[in-house]
Amino acid sequence: MKSQRPTQAKNARRLSDAIIAKRYLELQRLRDEVRKTEPSRAMDAPYSSKDRATTTKPITRAAMALIVAEIVVAILACGLHVSTAQAATVIFSASGGTAAGIQSTVDAYRADLGTLNMNVAGSFGSGRREINWDGVPDASAAPNNLAANFFNVNSPRGVVFGTPGSGFQVSANASNPSGTPTLFGNIDPTYPTQFQTFSPQRLFTAVGSTSVDVNFFVPGSTTVSLTNGFGAVFTDVDLANTTSLTFFDASNVSLGTFFVPAQTIDASLSFLGVDFGSAVVSRVRITSGNAALGAGLTDGGGRDLVVMDDFIYGEPTAAVPEPSTWAMMILGFAAIGFMAYRCRQNGTALRIA
Repeated sequence: MKSQRPTQAKNARRLSDAIIAKRYLELQRLRDEVRKTEPSRAMDAPYSSKDRATTTKPITRAAMALIVAEIVVAILACGLHVSTAQAATVIFSASGGTAAGIQSTVDAYRADLGTLNMNVAGSFGSGRREINWDGVPDASAAPNNLAANFFNVNSPRGVVFGTPGSGFQVSANASNPSGTPTLFGNIDPTYPTQFQTFSPQRLFTAVGSTSVDVNFFVPGSTTVSLTNGFGAVFTDVDLANTTSLTFFDASNVSLGTFFVPAQTIDASLSFLGVDFGSAVVSRVRITSGNAALGAGLTDGGGRDLVVMDDFIYGEPTAAVPEPSTWAMMILGFAAIGFMAYRCRQNGTALRIA
Protein backbone atom coordinates (compact mmCIF):
# COMPACT_ATOMS: atom_id res chain seq x y z
CA MET A 1 0.00 0.00 0.00
CA LYS A 2 1.31 3.45 -0.94
CA SER A 3 0.12 6.63 0.73
CA GLN A 4 1.00 10.25 1.41
CA ARG A 5 2.75 11.18 4.65
CA PRO A 6 0.76 11.52 7.91
CA THR A 7 -0.24 14.74 9.63
CA GLN A 8 2.63 14.62 12.15
CA ALA A 9 5.27 14.61 9.41
CA LYS A 10 3.42 17.33 7.49
CA ASN A 11 3.35 19.49 10.61
CA ALA A 12 7.11 19.02 11.15
CA ARG A 13 7.88 20.19 7.64
CA ARG A 14 5.34 23.04 7.84
CA LEU A 15 7.06 24.26 11.02
CA SER A 16 10.42 24.29 9.21
CA ASP A 17 8.85 26.16 6.28
CA ALA A 18 7.31 28.71 8.67
CA ILE A 19 10.64 29.43 10.36
CA ILE A 20 12.42 29.98 7.05
CA ALA A 21 9.56 32.11 5.73
CA LYS A 22 9.61 34.27 8.89
CA ARG A 23 13.35 34.88 8.57
CA TYR A 24 12.95 35.63 4.89
CA LEU A 25 10.31 38.32 5.56
CA GLU A 26 12.36 39.85 8.38
CA LEU A 27 15.41 40.19 6.13
CA GLN A 28 13.25 41.64 3.37
CA ARG A 29 12.04 44.34 5.78
CA LEU A 30 15.60 45.10 6.90
CA ARG A 31 16.75 45.36 3.30
CA ASP A 32 13.91 47.73 2.41
CA GLU A 33 14.61 49.96 5.41
CA VAL A 34 18.29 50.24 4.48
CA ARG A 35 17.40 51.04 0.88
CA LYS A 36 15.39 54.04 2.05
CA THR A 37 18.39 55.52 3.88
CA GLU A 38 21.18 54.61 1.45
CA PRO A 39 21.83 56.82 -1.65
CA SER A 40 21.03 54.89 -4.79
CA ARG A 41 24.43 55.45 -6.39
CA ALA A 42 26.32 53.49 -3.77
CA MET A 43 24.46 50.27 -4.65
CA ASP A 44 23.01 50.71 -8.12
CA ALA A 45 25.72 52.45 -10.19
CA PRO A 46 28.61 50.41 -11.67
CA TYR A 47 31.83 50.71 -9.68
CA SER A 48 34.78 50.92 -12.07
CA SER A 49 38.52 51.20 -11.50
CA LYS A 50 38.19 54.92 -12.27
CA ASP A 51 35.61 55.26 -9.49
CA ARG A 52 38.02 53.55 -7.12
CA ALA A 53 40.69 56.14 -7.85
CA THR A 54 38.53 59.25 -7.67
CA THR A 55 35.87 58.45 -5.07
CA THR A 56 36.78 59.65 -1.60
CA LYS A 57 33.64 58.56 0.19
CA PRO A 58 34.04 54.93 1.35
CA ILE A 59 31.17 52.46 1.34
CA THR A 60 28.84 53.33 4.21
CA ARG A 61 27.71 51.12 7.05
CA ALA A 62 24.18 51.17 5.62
CA ALA A 63 25.50 49.97 2.26
CA MET A 64 27.37 47.13 3.93
CA ALA A 65 24.23 46.14 5.84
CA LEU A 66 22.29 46.19 2.58
CA ILE A 67 24.82 43.91 0.88
CA VAL A 68 24.59 41.38 3.71
CA ALA A 69 20.78 41.59 3.79
CA GLU A 70 20.55 41.02 0.02
CA ILE A 71 22.75 37.91 0.26
CA VAL A 72 20.88 36.39 3.20
CA VAL A 73 17.46 37.13 1.69
CA ALA A 74 18.48 35.34 -1.50
CA ILE A 75 19.75 32.30 0.37
CA LEU A 76 16.71 32.06 2.64
CA ALA A 77 14.48 32.33 -0.42
CA CYS A 78 16.37 29.38 -1.86
CA GLY A 79 15.94 27.52 1.44
CA LEU A 80 12.19 28.13 1.37
CA HIS A 81 12.05 26.75 -2.15
CA VAL A 82 14.07 23.65 -1.24
CA SER A 83 12.02 23.04 1.92
CA THR A 84 8.81 23.19 -0.08
CA ALA A 85 10.22 20.85 -2.71
CA GLN A 86 11.01 18.25 -0.02
CA ALA A 87 7.37 17.96 1.03
CA ALA A 88 6.46 15.05 -1.29
CA THR A 89 6.94 12.25 1.25
CA VAL A 90 5.45 8.87 0.35
CA ILE A 91 4.77 5.88 2.64
CA PHE A 92 4.79 2.21 1.64
CA SER A 93 3.20 -0.18 4.16
CA ALA A 94 1.78 -3.69 4.20
CA SER A 95 1.24 -6.67 6.50
CA GLY A 96 0.38 -10.32 6.00
CA GLY A 97 0.70 -13.86 7.25
CA THR A 98 3.50 -14.79 4.85
CA ALA A 99 6.26 -13.14 2.82
CA ALA A 100 3.95 -13.14 -0.20
CA GLY A 101 1.57 -10.83 1.67
CA ILE A 102 4.10 -7.97 1.71
CA GLN A 103 6.33 -8.83 -1.27
CA SER A 104 4.71 -6.50 -3.80
CA THR A 105 4.93 -3.50 -1.44
CA VAL A 106 8.58 -4.23 -0.61
CA ASP A 107 9.36 -4.48 -4.33
CA ALA A 108 7.53 -1.20 -5.01
CA TYR A 109 9.62 0.54 -2.37
CA ARG A 110 12.81 -0.91 -3.84
CA ALA A 111 11.84 0.36 -7.28
CA ASP A 112 11.03 3.77 -5.79
CA LEU A 113 14.52 4.12 -4.25
CA GLY A 114 16.36 2.86 -7.34
CA THR A 115 19.00 0.34 -8.33
CA LEU A 116 20.57 -1.92 -5.69
CA ASN A 117 24.21 -0.89 -5.22
CA MET A 118 27.18 -3.09 -4.40
CA ASN A 119 28.36 -3.41 -0.80
CA VAL A 120 31.55 -1.41 -1.26
CA ALA A 121 33.03 1.73 0.28
CA GLY A 122 32.10 5.14 -1.11
CA SER A 123 28.79 6.59 -2.20
CA PHE A 124 27.17 5.90 -5.57
CA GLY A 125 25.11 9.09 -5.19
CA SER A 126 21.80 7.39 -5.98
CA GLY A 127 20.07 4.02 -5.81
CA ARG A 128 19.71 1.96 -2.65
CA ARG A 129 21.43 -0.34 -0.17
CA GLU A 130 19.99 -3.34 1.66
CA ILE A 131 20.78 -5.44 4.72
CA ASN A 132 19.14 -8.85 5.01
CA TRP A 133 21.45 -10.24 7.74
CA ASP A 134 21.86 -13.58 5.98
CA GLY A 135 25.50 -12.98 5.02
CA VAL A 136 26.56 -12.27 8.60
CA PRO A 137 29.19 -14.89 9.61
CA ASP A 138 28.50 -17.27 12.46
CA ALA A 139 31.13 -15.55 14.61
CA SER A 140 29.03 -12.34 14.53
CA ALA A 141 25.67 -14.08 15.02
CA ALA A 142 23.89 -15.66 18.01
CA PRO A 143 24.91 -16.45 20.64
CA ASN A 144 27.48 -13.71 19.90
CA ASN A 145 26.64 -10.02 19.50
CA LEU A 146 26.96 -8.06 16.25
CA ALA A 147 29.34 -5.09 16.20
CA ALA A 148 27.49 -1.78 15.88
CA ASN A 149 29.63 -0.73 12.91
CA PHE A 150 29.66 -4.11 11.13
CA PHE A 151 27.74 -2.67 8.16
CA ASN A 152 30.10 0.25 7.78
CA VAL A 153 33.42 -1.54 8.32
CA ASN A 154 33.19 -5.29 7.67
CA SER A 155 30.54 -4.95 4.97
CA PRO A 156 30.44 -1.22 4.07
CA ARG A 157 26.82 -0.17 3.56
CA GLY A 158 26.91 3.18 5.38
CA VAL A 159 25.07 2.47 8.65
CA VAL A 160 26.15 2.33 12.29
CA PHE A 161 23.71 1.19 14.95
CA GLY A 162 23.03 2.58 18.40
CA THR A 163 20.85 1.40 21.29
CA PRO A 164 20.31 2.11 25.01
CA GLY A 165 20.47 -1.68 25.44
CA SER A 166 23.57 -3.85 25.76
CA GLY A 167 24.12 -4.53 22.07
CA PHE A 168 22.72 -6.19 18.95
CA GLN A 169 22.16 -9.76 17.90
CA VAL A 170 21.57 -11.55 14.60
CA SER A 171 19.82 -14.90 14.93
CA ALA A 172 21.66 -18.14 14.17
CA ASN A 173 21.12 -20.12 10.98
CA ALA A 174 20.25 -23.80 10.89
CA SER A 175 23.79 -24.96 10.05
CA ASN A 176 25.76 -22.98 12.64
CA PRO A 177 28.65 -24.95 14.17
CA SER A 178 27.64 -24.30 17.78
CA GLY A 179 24.13 -25.73 17.39
CA THR A 180 22.55 -22.47 18.56
CA PRO A 181 18.73 -22.51 18.03
CA THR A 182 17.41 -20.39 15.16
CA LEU A 183 15.06 -17.36 15.35
CA PHE A 184 16.39 -16.31 18.76
CA GLY A 185 15.58 -19.66 20.34
CA ASN A 186 18.81 -19.16 22.28
CA ILE A 187 17.05 -16.36 24.23
CA ASP A 188 13.75 -18.20 24.76
CA PRO A 189 12.78 -21.61 23.31
CA THR A 190 9.33 -20.38 22.22
CA TYR A 191 10.64 -17.66 19.89
CA PRO A 192 11.13 -19.91 16.81
CA THR A 193 7.35 -20.39 16.75
CA GLN A 194 6.64 -16.71 17.37
CA PHE A 195 8.77 -15.21 14.59
CA GLN A 196 9.35 -15.89 10.90
CA THR A 197 11.75 -14.53 8.28
CA PHE A 198 11.07 -12.53 5.13
CA SER A 199 14.44 -13.52 3.64
CA PRO A 200 15.70 -16.72 5.33
CA GLN A 201 17.39 -17.42 7.63
CA ARG A 202 18.49 -14.64 9.96
CA LEU A 203 16.66 -11.92 11.94
CA PHE A 204 17.92 -8.88 13.90
CA THR A 205 17.19 -7.36 17.31
CA ALA A 206 18.61 -5.05 19.95
CA VAL A 207 19.60 -6.80 23.18
CA GLY A 208 17.87 -5.48 26.29
CA SER A 209 15.96 -2.75 24.46
CA THR A 210 13.19 -2.13 21.94
CA SER A 211 15.10 0.80 20.40
CA VAL A 212 17.65 0.84 17.57
CA ASP A 213 19.13 3.99 16.03
CA VAL A 214 20.33 3.72 12.43
CA ASN A 215 22.95 6.41 11.77
CA PHE A 216 24.04 7.06 8.19
CA PHE A 217 27.60 7.53 6.93
CA VAL A 218 29.28 7.55 3.56
CA PRO A 219 29.91 3.76 3.33
CA GLY A 220 33.28 2.75 4.73
CA SER A 221 34.00 6.17 6.26
CA THR A 222 33.27 8.36 9.27
CA THR A 223 31.71 11.07 7.09
CA VAL A 224 28.15 11.77 8.25
CA SER A 225 25.67 11.33 5.42
CA LEU A 226 22.00 11.68 4.52
CA THR A 227 19.51 9.42 2.82
CA ASN A 228 16.17 9.99 1.15
CA GLY A 229 14.35 7.07 2.70
CA PHE A 230 14.41 3.99 4.92
CA GLY A 231 12.22 0.92 5.29
CA ALA A 232 12.24 -2.30 7.30
CA VAL A 233 10.49 -5.65 7.58
CA PHE A 234 9.20 -6.66 11.01
CA THR A 235 7.81 -9.93 12.31
CA ASP A 236 4.97 -10.47 14.80
CA VAL A 237 3.67 -6.89 15.13
CA ASP A 238 0.49 -7.53 17.14
CA LEU A 239 -0.42 -4.10 18.56
CA ALA A 240 -1.23 -1.02 16.51
CA ASN A 241 0.66 2.25 17.10
CA THR A 242 3.47 0.50 18.97
CA THR A 243 6.20 -0.42 16.46
CA SER A 244 7.43 2.64 14.58
CA LEU A 245 10.08 4.50 12.57
CA THR A 246 11.04 8.04 13.65
CA PHE A 247 13.14 10.07 11.21
CA PHE A 248 15.57 12.91 12.05
CA ASP A 249 17.25 15.47 9.83
CA ALA A 250 20.86 16.72 9.94
CA SER A 251 19.98 19.10 12.79
CA ASN A 252 18.45 16.22 14.80
CA VAL A 253 14.95 17.64 14.29
CA SER A 254 12.19 15.05 13.95
CA LEU A 255 10.72 14.63 10.49
CA GLY A 256 7.86 12.55 11.89
CA THR A 257 6.97 9.20 13.44
CA PHE A 258 5.38 6.51 11.25
CA PHE A 259 3.72 3.38 12.66
CA VAL A 260 4.18 -0.13 11.32
CA PRO A 261 0.92 -1.92 10.40
CA ALA A 262 -0.14 -4.65 12.84
CA GLN A 263 -1.56 -8.12 12.21
CA THR A 264 -3.61 -10.39 14.48
CA ILE A 265 -1.94 -13.48 12.97
CA ASP A 266 0.91 -15.01 15.00
CA ALA A 267 4.37 -14.79 13.40
CA SER A 268 3.08 -12.29 10.84
CA LEU A 269 5.22 -10.02 8.66
CA SER A 270 4.87 -6.23 8.33
CA PHE A 271 6.69 -3.69 6.18
CA LEU A 272 7.02 0.07 6.44
CA GLY A 273 9.10 2.24 4.13
CA VAL A 274 9.18 6.05 3.84
CA ASP A 275 10.63 8.09 0.97
CA PHE A 276 11.14 11.82 1.64
CA GLY A 277 11.89 12.62 -1.99
CA SER A 278 15.38 14.01 -1.27
CA ALA A 279 18.31 13.28 1.03
CA VAL A 280 17.18 14.84 4.33
CA VAL A 281 17.39 11.91 6.78
CA SER A 282 20.49 11.55 8.96
CA ARG A 283 19.12 9.08 11.52
CA VAL A 284 16.22 6.67 11.98
CA ARG A 285 15.01 5.43 15.36
CA ILE A 286 13.33 2.04 15.20
CA THR A 287 10.98 1.06 18.01
CA SER A 288 10.21 -2.67 17.89
CA GLY A 289 7.22 -3.59 20.03
CA ASN A 290 6.91 -2.57 23.66
CA ALA A 291 9.15 -5.10 25.40
CA ALA A 292 12.65 -6.45 24.82
CA LEU A 293 13.30 -10.15 24.23
CA GLY A 294 14.16 -12.13 27.33
CA ALA A 295 14.02 -15.59 28.83
CA GLY A 296 10.47 -16.42 29.84
CA LEU A 297 9.02 -13.32 28.12
CA THR A 298 6.33 -14.00 25.53
CA ASP A 299 3.49 -12.12 23.86
CA GLY A 300 0.27 -11.56 25.76
CA GLY A 301 -1.17 -9.39 28.48
CA GLY A 302 -0.45 -6.23 26.52
CA ARG A 303 3.15 -7.27 25.75
CA ASP A 304 4.21 -7.19 22.09
CA LEU A 305 7.59 -8.70 21.16
CA VAL A 306 8.84 -7.72 17.69
CA VAL A 307 12.08 -8.34 15.79
CA MET A 308 13.35 -7.19 12.40
CA ASP A 309 14.37 -8.60 9.05
CA ASP A 310 15.41 -6.71 5.89
CA PHE A 311 16.51 -3.04 5.97
CA ILE A 312 16.11 -1.11 2.70
CA TYR A 313 17.31 2.49 2.35
CA GLY A 314 18.42 5.11 -0.12
CA GLU A 315 22.12 5.44 -0.94
CA PRO A 316 23.85 7.44 1.82
CA THR A 317 25.36 10.65 0.43
CA ALA A 318 27.61 13.25 2.05
CA ALA A 319 25.63 15.82 4.02
CA VAL A 320 25.51 19.31 2.44
CA PRO A 321 24.63 22.33 4.63
CA GLU A 322 21.06 23.56 4.15
CA PRO A 323 20.52 27.04 2.65
CA SER A 324 19.67 28.53 6.06
CA THR A 325 22.99 27.21 7.41
CA TRP A 326 24.85 28.78 4.51
CA ALA A 327 23.03 32.04 5.25
CA MET A 328 24.26 32.09 8.84
CA MET A 329 27.83 31.29 7.75
CA ILE A 330 27.85 34.06 5.14
CA LEU A 331 26.32 36.49 7.62
CA GLY A 332 29.09 35.71 10.09
CA PHE A 333 31.86 36.18 7.53
CA ALA A 334 30.26 39.42 6.34
CA ALA A 335 30.17 40.72 9.93
CA ILE A 336 33.88 39.92 10.37
CA GLY A 337 34.66 41.64 7.08
CA PHE A 338 32.70 44.72 8.12
CA MET A 339 34.52 44.84 11.46
CA ALA A 340 37.88 44.62 9.66
CA TYR A 341 36.83 47.42 7.30
CA ARG A 342 35.81 49.68 10.20
CA CYS A 343 39.08 48.99 11.99
CA ARG A 344 41.07 49.99 8.91
CA GLN A 345 39.08 53.24 8.73
CA ASN A 346 39.80 53.97 12.40
CA GLY A 347 43.44 52.92 12.26
CA THR A 348 42.97 50.11 14.86
CA ALA A 349 43.71 46.38 14.77
CA LEU A 350 40.97 43.73 14.57
CA ARG A 351 41.16 41.29 17.48
CA ILE A 352 39.12 38.10 17.68
CA ALA A 353 39.15 36.42 21.10
